[in-house]
Amino acid sequence: MTRPNPLAGKTLRWSAAFKKDYKRLPADIHAQVKKALADIAKDPMPGRYRFEKLHGRDIYTIHVTGNHAYKLSMELTENEEVILRRVARHKTIDRKP
Repeated sequence: MTRPNPLAGKTLRWSAAFKKDYKRLPADIHAQVKKALADIAKDPMPGRYRFEKLHGRDIYTIHVTGNHAYKLSMELTENEEVILRRVARHKTIDRKP
C-alpha cells in the first residue's frame, strides 16, 4: 500500500538558510540533493528517503544520502508551497531543523 505524497504538485522554494547550507556541501552531495528533490516531487514518493514528520510541527525531513549522513528539512505551508529549510549533516538537522 502506498501512502499519498504530501509534496506532489507543490511549489518548492529555497529559504536563505537552505541556499547557504547548500553552498557549503561537497560537490558530490549537490548531485544527491538534486536527485532527492526530483524524486520526492514524484507521486508516489520513493521510500528510500525516509520521509519523516517532526512531532507537533509542519516540518518534515528526508535522508538525502544512502548512508543517512545528510538530511534535508522542509516546511509545508497552507498555500501549496514547500519551503526547503536546511540541508546539512544528519546531526545538524536533528538539532536545528
